[in-house]
Amino acid sequence: MKKEEFVAYQEQGTVSIPNALLWNYHKIGLNEQELAILLLVHSYLIKGKLFPTPTEIAEHMSISTEECTNLLRRLLQRNYIFIEELEENAIIFEKYSLRPLWEKVYDFLQKENKPVQQPVTEKNLYSIFEQEFGRPLSPFECETLSIWLDQDHHDPDIIMAALREAVMSGKLNFRYIDRILFEWKKNGIKTIEQARKHSKKFRESMNRKTTQNQANSDYKRIVPFYNWLEGE
Repeated sequence: MKKEEFVAYQEQGTVSIPNALLWNYHKIGLNEQELAILLLVHSYLIKGKLFPTPTEIAEHMSISTEECTNLLRRLLQRNYIFIEELEENAIIFEKYSLRPLWEKVYDFLQKENKPVQQPVTEKNLYSIFEQEFGRPLSPFECETLSIWLDQDHHDPDIIMAALREAVMSGKLNFRYIDRILFEWKKNGIKTIEQARKHSKKFRESMNRKTTQNQANSDYKRIVPFYNWLEGE
């Protein structure tokens, strides 16, 4: 590979892996191959490839397409991933969603008994963010954290709750966390319990909307579709 090709490849971007997943994947029932598949699906989603085939995923692993298909099917059956059906411009298409994975990670962390866990303070909040992101925060990110605390007057526990929500949604970035905090403040949410209820209500509302859209849709596929996991 030439230098120009190598540089272009690196500039395609990176995938942020939450430490909560990296450190605990085996504790939520995943092995290394399954983790690799989920991370590759995550990478494809970030790049805009919503439904990569087993062949495309297997190209980046040391397994065959058939093995990859079987592993994907198992991940679906065990509810680590699911397939959403979406419609755009009268065209129906499928998309992988990793939300079940993030929910399993979140539920595991919630069940972990941490009675000696120190309360979140302004001082240790920066360290918590760096641990979760797996790297030092940039000057811009540090400034954003300072704005949340000093100008927006968000409680450190609320900021921490927004960080957990971002992890659970698989969108670990400051812009998404800022949007969560903005919505919570707009809705008068000031406590952890209020934040949990609001997030639960929002997810239930989105699930009902998705279910209703699927139930009410009466359509014929405009383009042929092949489900890689059901076909032989």
